[in-house]
Amino acid sequence: MTAKELAKKLNISTAAVSFALNNKQGVSDKTRQRVLNAAEQYGMNLSKQQTKCHERTFCFILYRREGAVVADTPFFSQLTEGIERGCKELGFKLRICYVYKQEDVVRQLADITRSDCSGIILLGTEMTSFDYIPFQRLKTPMVLLDVYFNTVQHDCILINNTQGAFLATDYLISRIKSQPGYLHSAYSIANFGERADGFYNAVRHHGMSTSKCIVHKLTPSVEGACADMLELLEKGEDLARGYFADNDWIAIGAMKAFQKKGIKIPEDVSVIGFDNIPAANYLEPPLTTVNVPKQHMGVLAVKRLADVLDNGNNSVIKLEIATGLVFGGSVL
Repeated sequence: MTAKELAKKLNISTAAVSFALNNKQGVSDKTRQRVLNAAEQYGMNLSKQQTKCHERTFCFILYRREGAVVADTPFFSQLTEGIERGCKELGFKLRICYVYKQEDVVRQLADITRSDCSGIILLGTEMTSFDYIPFQRLKTPMVLLDVYFNTVQHDCILINNTQGAFLATDYLISRIKSQPGYLHSAYSIANFGERADGFYNAVRHHGMSTSKCIVHKLTPSVEGACADMLELLEKGEDLARGYFADNDWIAIGAMKAFQKKGIKIPEDVSVIGFDNIPAANYLEPPLTTVNVPKQHMGVLAVKRLADVLDNGNNSVIKLEIATGLVFGGSVL
């Protein structure tokens, strides 16, 4: 008898059976004993079941297209921490792999799936729908993180970017009482497109014209955004009273440029970011930003993948994680 079959007989989850058989936290002592008694009753080979559980490995794949947005960032680190925690709780091993667009993607995937890989968690922040095609053909169970395509055939867990940007822009407008500006990434990814939708939805919600918004396209890094904004300031570009930025790196870079030119934050210009990276708290003033529960996303991805493997739950889902505002001092 398998752990899945035993779980069905006992009317509990396969994860609960796994916890009990492997003496892990997550089930009560009563449930643990019930599982062990039933396993003995049905003649299960406990050592085999325990070994089988521990042998399973999840591969966390980071897709690198250009590398301009996703690299060794706090977002990636915190997401990884969540995945590691989820794997530890459920008794899976974890292997982190990189797939590079510039190389033979099909060959890279073949090398990964040929090895010990029970399931895949794919970070697709930099992916386009075209980039996704080789992954769509994989037979290995997979959960896609931080991106969604209409052609997707795998489970997706992502940020509700539109909602987060709307919340941020709505709050910004309520504080500055005027037309907001937009610090838009010069690098195009799906997340930033969704955040643009949220920004413009909030502008329309306040009865303002989207065409009157001042938009500056900046490189999505602190150094790049600072250099780009300094160049715009030296050219005498018009400034908005307050800005929503596509991510915290852009917001921080722009703030540094403003301060170098003697523009006070938030007295002269307010700025609000997105992602709530740790560096946002160490600015002067601290950055008001949109919080993304990154570790929670990682844990959910592991649990969903385990559910598919253990319970055969193959109905494709799309799960959007809600965001919230973190108030600093960068908005008046």
